[in-house]
Amino acid sequence: MSQAHKFIQDANAIAFDLKHRNTIKFNISRYDTAVSKGMARYQNVEAAKSQAAAIKRDVLRNWDKYLIEFEEKISARGVEVLWAKDAEEATSYIEQILRDNEAHLLVKSKSMTTEEIELNHTAEKMGCESVETDLGEFIVQVAGEKPYHIVTPAMHKSKGDIAKLFNEKFGTPIDSTPEEMTEYVRQVLREKYTRAQVGVTGANFLIADIGGISVTENEGNGLMTTAFPKVHIVLAGIEKVIPHMKQLGLFYPLLAAHGTGQQITAYNTIFTGPRQANEVDGPEKMIVIMLDNGRTTVFDDNEGYESLACIRCGACLNGCPVYKTIGGYTYDTTYSGPIGSVLTPFLRGFKDFSHLSFASSLCGKCNEVCPVKIPLTDILLSNRRKAVEQNLRPKAEKWLMRGFRLMSSNRIGFDIIPGVLKTAGTYPFNYVGWGPKRSMPTFANKSFSQQYKNKKKQK
Repeated sequence: MSQAHKFIQDANAIAFDLKHRNTIKFNISRYDTAVSKGMARYQNVEAAKSQAAAIKRDVLRNWDKYLIEFEEKISARGVEVLWAKDAEEATSYIEQILRDNEAHLLVKSKSMTTEEIELNHTAEKMGCESVETDLGEFIVQVAGEKPYHIVTPAMHKSKGDIAKLFNEKFGTPIDSTPEEMTEYVRQVLREKYTRAQVGVTGANFLIADIGGISVTENEGNGLMTTAFPKVHIVLAGIEKVIPHMKQLGLFYPLLAAHGTGQQITAYNTIFTGPRQANEVDGPEKMIVIMLDNGRTTVFDDNEGYESLACIRCGACLNGCPVYKTIGGYTYDTTYSGPIGSVLTPFLRGFKDFSHLSFASSLCGKCNEVCPVKIPLTDILLSNRRKAVEQNLRPKAEKWLMRGFRLMSSNRIGFDIIPGVLKTAGTYPFNYVGWGPKRSMPTFANKSFSQQYKNKKKQK
């Protein structure tokens, strides 16, 4: 089955799952309430977004300069920087690090780049246990699932779902409260932190002028992940670089307000190297893997390149009516929602994933909420054009559009066909493509122009 057919099949199945819809509606409603309060703290949020957008566009104009500066600064403090052109190369680096350090346990904080390369699978294949330490990530890992959302991995689960899961996996009481389940996970993870040989994080920002890795989180698990293990691996997308440390004062509140509605995330840490000679804490080794994995392909596109400005706040997912209807798993990609629909065709190929760019109503909500002003709907349209130019759309669609153009290019085309035949012509769509839960509208017996002429005569 092709990815496009699987997408349609999965979307049809989940769109009318009322339990799923109610869970997502409840969780996103809480997000909306929090974000409205977060935005109210700004005197002029549009000015902040415009400034952030300008900085990220400057990064894209001077990408090589800032990446080289970052590498030089962080390498000077004993950090090994490795450049990975794709997931395969990044995986080979990690496999070698695990072998060199005889690792049998690694702990990792929340990171979408590690999901890109399926790090957990790689570690386990080598006999190294990989443990997610973010609560949401821990929940979906226990469930044998992938993150549902780039910020809220377990958004699709209610507290009852999680209590049932923990009861089945750990024998905790079926009526456990969220607080009790959180405390249970905390105790499990404390033991893992102290035994792990390797800690893995992503990076929210790569700070060029100081050579620093900025990790922002709410649970303290990122700090614990790097406090005990002797080796700290950072897997970072190369688009995460920003020029100056002082710019975090702009980006931290924007990311927090759009991601969770907070004034600022609870824990914001900057890592600048392994333990130094005059220090008593920190890892003995720090290795930064700079991941391309298709990002330079995006950069080479004159229309899609702006999507690299994304700071992964998840706001476009939470605002998207399509995402809220079909859910995160239907996309079958690391990045879902509008930003995923834009990026994935470049990262994983238009042949298999161009259909995602058509999974949008183009309502513009994603543009409205984006904190760095990415023109997502424009890029979705350009991706659609590319799919058509590459002959990746169904042949039936091509002939239907030609027929519609022929009929609609002249008023006579609408006037000459009676309403009953127009309605009959759309009847198959009630069973193919349009779905059984909706029906095509019935056409009027006479076209608008015919009705207009008749009314004019009556006057």
